[in-house]
Amino acid sequence: MDKPKNPFRWSSDNKRYHTYHYYLTQRFGGKVSRVSLNAGMSCPNLDGTKGVGGCIYCSPTGSGEFAGDPREQISTQFAQIAARMGNKWDTQKHIAYLQARTNTYAPVERLREIYEQALGCPGVVGLAIATRPDCLPESVCDLLAEFAGRTYLTVELGLQTANDRTGAALNRCYGFSDFLDGYARLHARGILVGVHIINGLPGESHEVMLETAQLLAGLDLHLVKIHLLHVLAGTPLAQRFAEEGFPLLTREAYVQIVCDQLERFPPQFVIGRLTGDGAPDALIGPDWSRKKLCVLNEIDKELARRDSWQGKKYSSR
Repeated sequence: MDKPKNPFRWSSDNKRYHTYHYYLTQRFGGKVSRVSLNAGMSCPNLDGTKGVGGCIYCSPTGSGEFAGDPREQISTQFAQIAARMGNKWDTQKHIAYLQARTNTYAPVERLREIYEQALGCPGVVGLAIATRPDCLPESVCDLLAEFAGRTYLTVELGLQTANDRTGAALNRCYGFSDFLDGYARLHARGILVGVHIINGLPGESHEVMLETAQLLAGLDLHLVKIHLLHVLAGTPLAQRFAEEGFPLLTREAYVQIVCDQLERFPPQFVIGRLTGDGAPDALIGPDWSRKKLCVLNEIDKELARRDSWQGKKYSSR
């Protein structure tokens, strides 16, 4: 019996959303892996410039559990991680991903050195740079524009939520207006922008999470990464969870939220991820998130059950 035809045009399999794999395959003619690197950066709400303690969900590694060792040179990290990934994926093409903490938070000369090192690693066809939207001064944006003219560059901004009340509770130390300013600086220079959001933040309803997605749908973004809130040992969030016991999303609720968000995103948005990876030995909850493939399968099934796809409810008005 023939399988039903996928109604979503930006797909070469059963996915009803615009996967990063599909985009990279179309652009580079084959599989491209992302190699996570750690440049040893700091953050303005760690060093006291804007705050201390960091965002309450952020791990001691600055969300770099799967990146390299910052004590090692970028080239050494890359070689080690690419070799490990080679056991899983057969590809000679890579995106060098500066993942941990704030990778535009340094003098321009230092940033140039780091970016050049990453771009010079074997098989690298692009750079992905994770940062905060309030760490994009004009001089840094000019540098990023220079690299965007040389390679496939995506600057990934950690927004997490468009709700400033939630943002303040996270100790994020910037507002949605700061995000829009950072986005505008990059967009004006033709730099591809990615955005990270987190579903399941304490106190946020389904409607609030959907509002964040709806606001992003009105921007000219290249990439969106949807994460699940993980409570990780050693974070302020873990302490709050132990003291207050706030509810965590169920898998069923998470699947519904993600599908609702996908329906409202423009179909051209590349979806970098639909859930996150919590370090197994540090994960407090939700425990169901350990079965990542199961979560992705449930999202696929729910979109099929709805006869829906990314962008079905998108309106440019």
